[in-house]
Amino acid sequence: MKSHIRLKLKEHACFANAPHWQQLLQNKAQAVTNLHPEIDTFFTKYRLPVWVTQEYKPSGKDWNIEEIASGLNRVYRIILQQNVTVPDSLIQEMRKCKIVESVQVGAVGEAHLPTMQSAAMSMTTDMRSRQAIYLPEAHQFTQGTPEITVAVLDTGVSLHHPEFAHALLPGHDFVDIIDGTGKFLGDYLGADEIPEDEVGHGTHVAGIIAAQGESMPSGVVPNCKILPVRVLGAMQRGNKRVGAGLVDNINAGIKWAIDKGADVINMSLGIQHAGGGLPHQEVVDYAQRKGVTIIAASGNDGTEQLYYPGSLPYVIAVGATDEMGNIAPFSTYGKLDFVAPGTNIYSTYLNKEYAFSTGTSHASPFVAGAVALLKSYALKKKGIRLQDRQVKHLIQHTADKIDSRFKHRKAGFGRLNLIDALKLLDYKLNY
Repeated sequence: MKSHIRLKLKEHACFANAPHWQQLLQNKAQAVTNLHPEIDTFFTKYRLPVWVTQEYKPSGKDWNIEEIASGLNRVYRIILQQNVTVPDSLIQEMRKCKIVESVQVGAVGEAHLPTMQSAAMSMTTDMRSRQAIYLPEAHQFTQGTPEITVAVLDTGVSLHHPEFAHALLPGHDFVDIIDGTGKFLGDYLGADEIPEDEVGHGTHVAGIIAAQGESMPSGVVPNCKILPVRVLGAMQRGNKRVGAGLVDNINAGIKWAIDKGADVINMSLGIQHAGGGLPHQEVVDYAQRKGVTIIAASGNDGTEQLYYPGSLPYVIAVGATDEMGNIAPFSTYGKLDFVAPGTNIYSTYLNKEYAFSTGTSHASPFVAGAVALLKSYALKKKGIRLQDRQVKHLIQHTADKIDSRFKHRKAGFGRLNLIDALKLLDYKLNY
């Protein structure tokens, strides 16, 4: 993908029909080079030939009510036909245009990937973290249902791992970075239908959620489905690996997962806000309107910082506890809702193997699994599809408090307590 500009027009502005950006990549014959006279004049002035594409694709033939309410129909991806840098002055001038709501250059978001430590397989390895959220007791109520789907937006998932043979749905790879040569490891070009994980991060996350339990503790919801969505490639920086992907393509992954029927979305990633509108805001609003719960990692710098999407309203931000149940020193707390085990977590890895890893990335899927478990129980017992606000109420009012405060600065509403959340749900379903 060449450099692009993300442009959102104001409501009621007259704008042209254009193909979705993925359609343009597949067939340049569909190219549209004009959007609106007031917009086109800027590119003429700067002598920048462009292709005009829709940022989002409607879920059906036409835009639905939720898509329009979230403004998704008014967002365009203006792709430069040449490999040149977008002038800052162009963006500044476009922001003054009366029909423009927001405009910024497409940017690559980065997230540190925790180190994986390979380990010998053992059925009893790291039962501690599962016991900390009372998972064995919760499984006496339910282990999930195939009617509930958890989308894992990450570095992909190891598609042939035996722990996932029962759970994986057809996914998608949204990673497409034109200038990744020499920077990225493995696949970084050509969005396609193969969300294969090449670094292990997304695979580890998915195992926490839905592993069968063959050679590790079973996932939180082993009977639910996993929708793998690859939105991060990987770069090597010294002895560390960094996940990276176009922020707009991450947005596309969120929208795609919602439209494919995800009930829960786990995003063990986060980027800091660099100006020009909050990252992921529109698609998070869309998820809220569609009743989809999004859970994200809070970050791993141990300071008071805001990482997105976790810091957005409606998104559940998850921090980490250590092996003793205390707040982990690396757990970021700028905006935090809950904490869950995130230190030395054992789960699935590449090449059908297993590994330990540490970070809020591995706390987030415990909460994503908890949401899926609650939604599963309500669906199986009463045929009720729990709303996002109802699930949050259940977890919030059953979390184990760190101290007497209702909401703790570094622990949010407290430690995840899955059995109490299920008991409260069961009571309400029978009330």
